[in-house]
Amino acid sequence: MDDKIFYLALCVVLVIILAISTVLFYHIYMKLLNRLETLRESFENLGKLNDKLRMDRHDYLNHLQVVYGLMELKEYDEMESYLKEVYKELQKTGKAIKTSKPAINALLAAKSAEADTKGIYFLIEVKSDLKNLPIEDWELCKVLSNLIDNAIRALEESDREGKRLRINITETPANYLFEVENNGDMIPEGIQESIFKKGFSTKKDEGHGMGLSIVSEILNANKGSIKLRSNEEETVFTVAFEKGA
Repeated sequence: MDDKIFYLALCVVLVIILAISTVLFYHIYMKLLNRLETLRESFENLGKLNDKLRMDRHDYLNHLQVVYGLMELKEYDEMESYLKEVYKELQKTGKAIKTSKPAINALLAAKSAEADTKGIYFLIEVKSDLKNLPIEDWELCKVLSNLIDNAIRALEESDREGKRLRINITETPANYLFEVENNGDMIPEGIQESIFKKGFSTKKDEGHGMGLSIVSEILNANKGSIKLRSNEEETVFTVAFEKGA
């Protein structure tokens, strides 16, 4: 009788261990799967950025020929107008490749191109190389991608003129900071604290809420934080990572 109880208890323990191991392996598998998907997107974005840089190089050679021709013809007003447009294009690409993180640079370039096709003015301001950022590149890509996609979606759903999306990457002595700002419709005060909760969405405010629970989970796992400020003028999500965290 004692042997039966022993073997029964052993079987129960083995089943529990097996169940726990299965859950752990599944969690690891899903995490690796998510990482693989993000890495695949990063490689695609890097490929697009490389193609764009090649095309830009070819285009700028043509631009130089045009400018030289206008200068020879002494069409200085036309030359000035032409150079202003070329400079705008240079800013779009140049500001997107200033960090030490190729995956982030490629993501910003891809989102900039997407916003441009949708009539959204996309401004990138980079004041940090992010060299010692305490989070994996693929996880940061997921955070920024979700925030930028939400901002683009919110602007698409807005009736405002002059739609604008600004990304500000900077640092202080204590933190790395990422601001994703858009001038779309205000997020109602009553739901601003709820949009980070898993499963939250409303038909009206879905553009601001999708993926924010994922962002919150990643930040919590990497000792990061996120703050929201939304009014009639702008909506700003600010992500912070402590240096040395």
